[in-house]
Amino acid sequence: MIALAYFSENNDRIDRGGKILADIFCAAIILLFAITFFGVLGGLLGFIILEGALLAVDYVVPHRDDASGALIR
Repeated sequence: MIALAYFSENNDRIDRGGKILADIFCAAIILLFAITFFGVLGGLLGFIILEGALLAVDYVVPHRDDASGALIR
């Protein structure tokens, strides 16, 4: 498996900052909904599982800026 970069080469400072802020905002909203629907312990557990899955998908899905020879199986 080939590790993919969180930022592409075409991202400038503003794009990178925006991506980080958007990820933090989405994580906060997911945590808020998880705690609201499942309580504190269930919400934290659900948040950890969901965020882990989302980060795993972001880690393995290729971006259009990645090397054309990179292949994920």
